[in-house]
Amino acid sequence: MTRQEYIVLFEKYLSGNASDEEVASLLQYRDELNVNDYDNAQEIDNQLKIQQKIFSKIERTRQGQVKKLTSKYWWSAAAAVLLFVSAALFVFKSHHNPEINTNEVLTHTLKQIVPGGNKATLTLANGSTINLNQVSDGIIARNGKLGIIEKKDGQLMYTVGNGLTEKNDRLSFNTINVPRGGQYQVILPDGTDVWLNSESSLRYPIKFEGIERHVELKGEAYFEVAKNKNMPFIVNANNVNITVLGTHFNVMAYGDESSVKTTLLEGSVMLKSHNKQKTLVPGQQATAANGDGKIKVSYVNTADAISWKNGYFAFRDENLVSIMKKVARWYDVDVEYQDDVSQVVFGGSISRAKDIEELLNNIQLTGSAHFKIEGRRVIVKL
Repeated sequence: MTRQEYIVLFEKYLSGNASDEEVASLLQYRDELNVNDYDNAQEIDNQLKIQQKIFSKIERTRQGQVKKLTSKYWWSAAAAVLLFVSAALFVFKSHHNPEINTNEVLTHTLKQIVPGGNKATLTLANGSTINLNQVSDGIIARNGKLGIIEKKDGQLMYTVGNGLTEKNDRLSFNTINVPRGGQYQVILPDGTDVWLNSESSLRYPIKFEGIERHVELKGEAYFEVAKNKNMPFIVNANNVNITVLGTHFNVMAYGDESSVKTTLLEGSVMLKSHNKQKTLVPGQQATAANGDGKIKVSYVNTADAISWKNGYFAFRDENLVSIMKKVARWYDVDVEYQDDVSQVVFGGSISRAKDIEELLNNIQLTGSAHFKIEGRRVIVKL
């Protein structure tokens, strides 16, 4: 089997379309490596150690212990979607590639840092706060004939009646806050479905009336807006207004990011930032710079933008600092840099259900960055 044939077969395996015979051929390839491609015995040993880690993951997947990667998240690698370094197949890619030291492993304290989960608090119009992690299914609050129902699997749902007074309708707002290490889904009173990412909040009225539906976002959220041609839906995020009638889109508007990114999957949206205005079509992403309001529009892989909602990290030639911001939010950790990693770039995908050690070890396999965990602090160095 040639290396190119191996790449094609591995792509087929990742998409879940490989037969048992093809998987067997994939595993057998480890015994068919041409060791003459290596300069010395030490390099052979290093490369084979890395490859063995990859093959171990493949074998555990076949036994049902590891979820398969979906075909939506292809590797941004030099050879098609995978990267060969000599004869080894890497889980992650880097543009910064010093000598690999497989003897360096991720060190950490005994306390395990686990992935985030469904957690949030709800602040009602009267100022009271409900910890949604501690309530059972059913109605958790009521105002007139409006009920707030907390359902299974991290979902909040509103049922609206006609018992609210006009005064309360105009003044009453709820805010759902998702902490670091959390995510949550809320179905708004108009039927709009919103998924909130870690360290995010959404403020919205308990009943939409008038000519527009306004909500305020901090952080990141994916919206599936209920159609209403007579009442546009407007998201305000860091001085960017996103107006839609009924559509699917993602907004990333964290305070520690340099811009607000809006990615459109379905329908149409119009953005306004200061005196700038742009309209998006499906497949486009608008980047509105904080401060000057300039808006840049480009076509992107929309699956990457909502990978967090679908349970994955998806990095496409992404800077390590940007990656570690996402890691910090999801695992609720702090990050310390001992070296300048601004030029380190990776591409790859991994389940958000994995422990932080597995994610960081995958990056560390490239030899481009190394990590040490102390408590809830991740130390990054070259």
